[in-house]
Amino acid sequence: MIRISTAILARVLRHDPAYGLSTLHFADGELRVPQVALDPGAGVRIAIDARDVALALTRPMDVSITNRLPGTIAAVEPLALPYVRVALDLGATRLDALVTAESVERLALEPGLHAWAMIKTVAIEPAMISPADLPPPRPWPSP
Repeated sequence: MIRISTAILARVLRHDPAYGLSTLHFADGELRVPQVALDPGAGVRIAIDARDVALALTRPMDVSITNRLPGTIAAVEPLALPYVRVALDLGATRLDALVTAESVERLALEPGLHAWAMIKTVAIEPAMISPADLPPPRPWPSP
């Protein structure tokens, strides 16, 4: 099985206990994840497996996947069939998706095309990360 993943440094932004979720802030946006047992401001390392990333050519609406990020396809790399690695440039982050060759052909995926990454799940590991290496915290209005 092909194993490709993207590592991202993020900061815990806030918790939403009513839903059991936390919001993590990284250089190119936010991710909602199962609640982490860390205080807001703490750093985490995120790993996103390319198999857990789906691509859409238009903004995904009416889907159960919460984490949807816009980007531009930076590379399309054929692997052993049926797989193709598609690298999506989110800004400061390059996110890999593992899709089928059939999907690449059907969607006409190519470098320069705008697309949306839909991230089903992430792995989170608390890490001793220097605050200077984390994105600056973004204020969140208090209720």
